[in-house]
Amino acid sequence: MDNLRYIRETMERASAFTAVPGWGQVAIGLTALVAAYLAARQPNGKAWLVTWLVEAVISLLIAGWSMDRKARATATPLLSGPARKVAFSLSPPMIVGGLLTIVLLRAGLTSTIPAVWLLLYGTGVVTGGMFSVNVVPVMGICFMVLGAAGLFAPAKWGNWLMAAGFGGLHIIFGVIIARKHGG
Repeated sequence: MDNLRYIRETMERASAFTAVPGWGQVAIGLTALVAAYLAARQPNGKAWLVTWLVEAVISLLIAGWSMDRKARATATPLLSGPARKVAFSLSPPMIVGGLLTIVLLRAGLTSTIPAVWLLLYGTGVVTGGMFSVNVVPVMGICFMVLGAAGLFAPAKWGNWLMAAGFGGLHIIFGVIIARKHGG
């Protein structure tokens, strides 16, 4: 029994996290486009930020639900070794993003928040994606490119970069993942 457990754990550590939900990513992209539309109409930076924070919560709920749904459909344990590695790789950049958001908001630098979010989310997706299907790290790099562009772009482009990243990239890569790796 110990040998079987060792073999199972070794195979689990070597496998990729395949419960990345393609259609869930598409749904996240669509809600992000709605958030971008609503955020663009906010009267100030704080209201803009609240709009995107609500979108972040909605996205987390969609991601959790769709990952659970895909894991159940494929009989893949959601909390497998690769899934834990993805979560632990994605979490630090997200935590740093939250802390930097508070600092940037206090300093009145809300115009830099889109670049920071895109860069850190991209970083998390690249590192977490190393334990997932091959297209996921590519998506992370695309987020990082948008974030880097946001550092040097006019402040008024921030919301559109967020729409392109959290909306467009999630939709594009979600369709790719759904077609190549299942919904």
